[in-house]
Amino acid sequence: MGDQLAGRLGSLWAATGGPVQYAALDEDLHGALDVDVAVIGGGIAGLTAALALKRAGQTVAVLEAARVGTGVTANTTGKVTSLHRLAYTELAGRHGKEAARTYGQANEAAIEHVADTVAGEGIDCGFRRVSNYTYAESERALALVREEAALAGRLGLPASFTTEVPLPLPVGSFPVAGAVRFDNQAQIHALRYVQGLARAVDGGGSFVFEDSPATGFRDGSPAVVDTERGSVRAKEIIVATNMPFGDNGFFAGRTYAHRSYIVAAHTDAAPLDSTFVSVEEPMRSILTTDVDGVSYVLAGGEGHPASEQVDSAERYGRLAAFARDRLGAGEIAFRWSTQDAMPADGLPFVGRLSQDFRHIHVITGLRKWGLTNGTAAALILRDLLCGRTNPWAALFDSTRTVPAQGAVPPASDLREAAPPREPPQRTPAAPPEAAPGQGRVVDVNGAKTAVYVSPAGGVSAVSAVCTHLGCTVEFNAADVTWDCPCHGSRFSTDGTVIQGPATRNLAASPAPADPG
Repeated sequence: MGDQLAGRLGSLWAATGGPVQYAALDEDLHGALDVDVAVIGGGIAGLTAALALKRAGQTVAVLEAARVGTGVTANTTGKVTSLHRLAYTELAGRHGKEAARTYGQANEAAIEHVADTVAGEGIDCGFRRVSNYTYAESERALALVREEAALAGRLGLPASFTTEVPLPLPVGSFPVAGAVRFDNQAQIHALRYVQGLARAVDGGGSFVFEDSPATGFRDGSPAVVDTERGSVRAKEIIVATNMPFGDNGFFAGRTYAHRSYIVAAHTDAAPLDSTFVSVEEPMRSILTTDVDGVSYVLAGGEGHPASEQVDSAERYGRLAAFARDRLGAGEIAFRWSTQDAMPADGLPFVGRLSQDFRHIHVITGLRKWGLTNGTAAALILRDLLCGRTNPWAALFDSTRTVPAQGAVPPASDLREAAPPREPPQRTPAAPPEAAPGQGRVVDVNGAKTAVYVSPAGGVSAVSAVCTHLGCTVEFNAADVTWDCPCHGSRFSTDGTVIQGPATRNLAASPAPADPG
């Protein structure tokens, strides 16, 4: 397992993002805080919405549970693109060609919004224009990319079919039959970008607060967001936390958590003006970049519903082997995983949290393309809250009727993003003993307890019951976290929430007399 787990745990973006820091909300310091809009979540969606609203004359307060951008946004690939594998074939089959066209227009507009924001705010985030490719190796996959290219072109997108695919490959590593190519796309250092958004939001009657997890909210006039150290009153609230909370499980039945993995390896080659994603399984996402004078190649994939128990170390190992053997990469420098909210019908959810709320709004279900879908969603809410008409709002409406979760249509054959067959409710299998560096769930005085033994032999014990909807957490040895298999919440070994929809930490528990 040592070779499989080569590289520093944590994303390249998080490691090189810089020391930006904001104070926590504190009523003793800030008094009774009143703003036009309170935004829960300091990632791409929340901060884009906050800045767009501030530019429209609104005052905003962003409440981030940890540090700005360090959630899903800091664990992205960095692709800013409207080519989402074979999304247009999929969406046209499910919702019709006009829906697919609108989805593409929203994402194209998001690319340009990011470009304009980088230029207008002077954000140093390595923004580069690139072409993006969905590539095929086999004849069967080639037919799929031909179809996608033709459809996307008819929808007015910058699409073409090509057999010239500039993959960063050693000679003879594998043949590429052809690809869909989208021109005038982009890539960025995602964390530096959202840090730039935060700098533009903070000040002038608007605020960014870190280490300020929301513990709840109340609809009304005003609506109120509560934290442990104070509250914010606002005319409107936006919940932009990847998987929403406070919805009584409404979106748990409309989305599912999907986990994927990335490794970043050193390379001697200069970054390409192209990014890539494969049609075939196992899906592979490829991006090259230069950060502070060091060149990297990123290889992502190995995705699965978060409800499935897998060996994460094996997933990292396969990506490391792919980067080495097929991309000619050197030493693995970083490895990380991320979880995304996948919508049951393939479209993001943007609008009211449910029909029961008048002033609480949500962004979720960004289907793994959050840098563009999250940006488009933020612009929808800006228009909604400013009384403007938005051409994409009806398609992404969060209160629309959604059919029961089912498999992705056969035309796209995307097993990488297929939903779980059924949400599990189980006590996870555990190692026979908790050796150093391991964790397991045990019964302590009739209570399910998550016990972790550190490499030094220290024992920590917390409740194994997820504070979201009560599922039993499982130990993730590769990432050293307690993960909820039902709705994707993640916790550190001391029980601290890393990722929602849970908002409360796992409670401390007495350790068993013998953790083994």
